[in-house]
Amino acid sequence: MDIQEIIVVEGKDDTTAIKRATGADTIETNGSAISEEALRRIAHAQKKRGVIVFTDPDYPGRRIRAIIEERVPGVKHAFLAKEKTIAKNGKGLGIEHASDADIREALANVYTLTDSQIIEQITLEDLMMARLIGHPQSKTRRVQLGEILNIGMTNGKQLHKRLMMFQITTEQFAQAIQQLDQEEQHV
Repeated sequence: MDIQEIIVVEGKDDTTAIKRATGADTIETNGSAISEEALRRIAHAQKKRGVIVFTDPDYPGRRIRAIIEERVPGVKHAFLAKEKTIAKNGKGLGIEHASDADIREALANVYTLTDSQIIEQITLEDLMMARLIGHPQSKTRRVQLGEILNIGMTNGKQLHKRLMMFQITTEQFAQAIQQLDQEEQHV
């Protein structure tokens, strides 16, 4: 897999997994205490080759992602579902535990966050009607929606913001909800 961008990961084990799966270059944040020096390297990499942020699907990973988004505009994002990052022994979670195929798939489906395009807004009412907030099955449906749209797992408050940031169109949203509903009917 030929990746021009530099991939931002949390640690050495993530770098090993990325190199094994893709051969791509990485920058390590060394966990959620991301330093100014690491942010400068990421900003420089963004100017030179572009950056893909690929952090773990947990709170520290989301925190790192948010810090980078704020400080380095225009970076791309790759996501993996939580269940694809669980260690075989069940005692760890992270990109380093994902299969090479899952890593390559996530990197083939990157997003760029930008607010420069005007898109039709998905409303909070749309989220309620789709049973993504305010419903007993909302959390399960949000997890599934995050996988379908490759936007990662979110809570109810984050979902609307993430849909807007990733410029998910109302058509894409409707198709994803239709897929969700069909999968529920087959369970």
